[in-house]
Amino acid sequence: MEAHTLLGLVAGGFTTTAFLPQVVKTWRSKSAGDLSLGMFAIFSAGVALWLVYGIVIGAPPVIVANGVTLVLALTILFFADRTEARAARRNGSPTRFARSSCPITRRDRGFKLRYK
Repeated sequence: MEAHTLLGLVAGGFTTTAFLPQVVKTWRSKSAGDLSLGMFAIFSAGVALWLVYGIVIGAPPVIVANGVTLVLALTILFFADRTEARAARRNGSPTRFARSSCPITRRDRGFKLRYK
């Protein structure tokens, strides 16, 4: 194995395992209320693109690191969404994406900003 491949695998291992404590905490507490769902969604999309890039260029360190990171990030997203849906059912309120306080409302001709 070449040195740069080993370096990529070690770097990917560190950045990927950084998500493990959050996944374990979210799994055990069954709560992801303090997490930013939007940030994890955008992050997951970026990681998925890095995974595709790694496949296209045939780079095992990029493929492995981003494949595992994507699974962990999607696990956190899953728990965050479940936590929010459970809280909404308990409170009888809509989820974050359907709240009436959202500044963007759907109109017949697309999205319009609603000013207060």
